[in-house]
Amino acid sequence: MLPSNTSVMIVGGGPCGLMLANELGRRGVSAVLVDEKPSTAFNPQANATQARTMEHYRRLGFANDIRDLGLPTDFPTDIAYFTRYATHELARFKLPSAAEAKQKIHSLSGSWSAAELPHRISQKYVEQVLRQQAEKLSGISVNFGWRMVEFSDTGKDVRVLVERVEDGERREITAAYLMGADGPRSPVREALGYRYTGETGVVRDFMGGRMYAIYVRSPDFYKTVPHAPAWMNVCFNNERRAFMAAVDGKGEFAFHTQLKPHENEAEITQEDALRMFQMGVGAPVKADILSHGAWTAGHSLVADHMQKGRVFIGGDAAHLFTPTGGLGYNTAVEDAVNIGWKLAAVLKGQAAPSLLETYELERRPLAVRNTAYAKTFADSLGLYAPVPEIEEDSAAGRQAREQAGQYFEAHGRAEFNIPGITFGGRYDGSPAIVSDGSAPPPDAANEYTATACPGGRPPHCWLSTDKSLYDTFGFEWTLLCMNPDNVYTGDFEEQAQQHGLDLTVVTVAQARDLYEADFALIRPDQIVAWRGNETQSANAIFSRILAR
Repeated sequence: MLPSNTSVMIVGGGPCGLMLANELGRRGVSAVLVDEKPSTAFNPQANATQARTMEHYRRLGFANDIRDLGLPTDFPTDIAYFTRYATHELARFKLPSAAEAKQKIHSLSGSWSAAELPHRISQKYVEQVLRQQAEKLSGISVNFGWRMVEFSDTGKDVRVLVERVEDGERREITAAYLMGADGPRSPVREALGYRYTGETGVVRDFMGGRMYAIYVRSPDFYKTVPHAPAWMNVCFNNERRAFMAAVDGKGEFAFHTQLKPHENEAEITQEDALRMFQMGVGAPVKADILSHGAWTAGHSLVADHMQKGRVFIGGDAAHLFTPTGGLGYNTAVEDAVNIGWKLAAVLKGQAAPSLLETYELERRPLAVRNTAYAKTFADSLGLYAPVPEIEEDSAAGRQAREQAGQYFEAHGRAEFNIPGITFGGRYDGSPAIVSDGSAPPPDAANEYTATACPGGRPPHCWLSTDKSLYDTFGFEWTLLCMNPDNVYTGDFEEQAQQHGLDLTVVTVAQARDLYEADFALIRPDQIVAWRGNETQSANAIFSRILAR
């Protein structure tokens, strides 16, 4: 039975909506989620979970559940480039398997010092875990097979009319706030009168314009192809350009190909889809087509706003990517992480409602940044076209393949070794950050310099072989105390109590040089909110962040 009242109404059961349900439920805030689909995703969709997203899953306690799903733990997560999958391999960017990542993470430093490494897993598996975890939480009601019909923001609450897809039964739900995480055609965004801004309709030789997705099962693929397995497989020829992610490591793949001008997506049959896949393979491999459909690449779009009154949008409703770099789903998860603690703080009376205005202030610039990076990768991949002789068994063909291999070696490193994008997102200038006047390092895709300059991800270190600094953080607020000669934290503890905040104090002297301060205050979304060498200003710090 759907509740008639709730604190937060969530429209959309993808990664953003389900993650928000987890963030709220863990904080004792009630939420009702509706999604018109019968269940979580069947098609693979996104295939890369970035390290920062995995750190958030670790914070919630289910990173290992995610890492154990999808590809076998010993399956290579390489990115490999071919003329066709069964013919010439051009280049390969090697990355660790899930098992290797678990071992390797403890020895990494510099740009990749992290509590978690990236994980290559289909979104369909991630959504299953997010749903299971959300449904365990008291006060969280997850309802697939229901759609939002309309809503009204009264100024005091939001009245939402929902309808069961199966039989048309309707219910009205009253919520304090509404989050529209309802995809690129978002009815919530449209009702708010907001529109996408940015670039769309970009045409490229590949990853621009009309694309076709084919979810295929072909256990014979690995018997047919003479090359080592890879997570991401890109084919580069003049007849059938495509990228293909391994879904389960046993024979299921998400194959995406660029349609030619003469191909009509509305007329493509299962037999046509099979032929497309076989053209990419370069052999008549047996396969079953599980689903197929058209989509459009070439988007780099961000909504002009992400909040109006008591209504917010996030995920694809707020930003739409061309899926190079794997940034869309990960940006959506961080939207939920950002708004989740803020909604909870306002609903519990810990913060003023104006704190919620920092959601758009913080997240929209990150969406603009990330869509721009994704466009850069799409240009690099899609504007590089194969020469006519790329598949020839000739000196010219061999030279063409060598040149293409050199290009893709560089491209692979640029697109898939991105600690700067993963960890370098910042909220500089936000009212929910207390600046210390320092400047962060320059933003760069392929390099990340850890900094405790307020507004970014906390610098990370391992305290022991299996204990991350992040493992000591509280679920809500954390105060790091890093100078053994300056250990008084009473001001922060007293002010946290007066504001009704759950504050965890962590004494960790070995992080002093990393943070370049005696103290650092970490927000619930694991962002450095403040750092300094004295604590007397604790009341002013909390008051600024919480808009009190």
